[in-house]
Amino acid sequence: MTGLAALVALILGLAACGSDTSGGSSSGATASSAGGTLTVADAGFTESRILAEMYAALLEKAGYKVERTSVQQTELAQSSLEKGIVDAMPQYVATYADLLNTEINGAPAASVSSPDLQKSLTALRSLAGRRGLTVLNPASAVDQNAFAVSRSFATEHKLRTLSDLGASGLSVKLAAGPECATRPFCQPGLEKTYGIKVSEIVRTGVDTPQTKAAVKDGKAQLGLVLTTDATDATVADSDLVVLTDDRKLQNADNLVPIVTTKSLTPKISAALNSLAPVLTTADLGELNKKVDSSREKPADVARSYLEDKGLL
Repeated sequence: MTGLAALVALILGLAACGSDTSGGSSSGATASSAGGTLTVADAGFTESRILAEMYAALLEKAGYKVERTSVQQTELAQSSLEKGIVDAMPQYVATYADLLNTEINGAPAASVSSPDLQKSLTALRSLAGRRGLTVLNPASAVDQNAFAVSRSFATEHKLRTLSDLGASGLSVKLAAGPECATRPFCQPGLEKTYGIKVSEIVRTGVDTPQTKAAVKDGKAQLGLVLTTDATDATVADSDLVVLTDDRKLQNADNLVPIVTTKSLTPKISAALNSLAPVLTTADLGELNKKVDSSREKPADVARSYLEDKGLL
């Protein structure tokens, strides 16, 4: 009797595991039928947290138990996705395509992204497939890097555009994430396209309150924010101004779910793809503002939005 009980327990344990090294969707299907667990990660800044909370809520509605984590280091996030430690994560089409291109083809590889969403998406899906990842449907919502200075700094040096900053010859500390040092649309792009002299990366993250505070307090002269944030009050509230990207360094970056292919099921695809036709750029700005200015919790903001849109 004891042996039979142990055998039954072993069989049930294997069925509940939901992990299969053979690839395809069979492992995810097992996880789904057993009420399996998925891990959703964000990249450590407000917008990413909100999107990850939306993904988590949609997956919970689809019948999964969801664990949440935050992975700010790009290399660790990528490794976690490829190893299946993280099952899903929000990313940006153009930026992520170039990140994977550099990882696969080396730092000298030419950029594969462009202002054309479909071209960037095609390149991204090809590269992601080589890393065991699936790119789901991008939202109409788009976000880009933007660079802000304090209002007093802009006034003192007569700065309105990034070209103005480059022409000034000023050396600046840039408040951003550590990956900014190598990403083509961050420090390298600022230096190559605008001739801006970046003396140091102050590691405060992307579009975080710490980044805005560093620029406002003079610990950095330039800060990496996001265009959706620049359209609402949070930049102005910090007494910052965004310098115009007058030479069009940035490509359009549509938000897109990235999923580990071994975890993917039709249920997961349907759940996460339901957000794509709904989420707009204007929505992103408002959602960011609720968290950064009104101090609402990302999970509450995400759930309220999904309920308002009839997705929960």
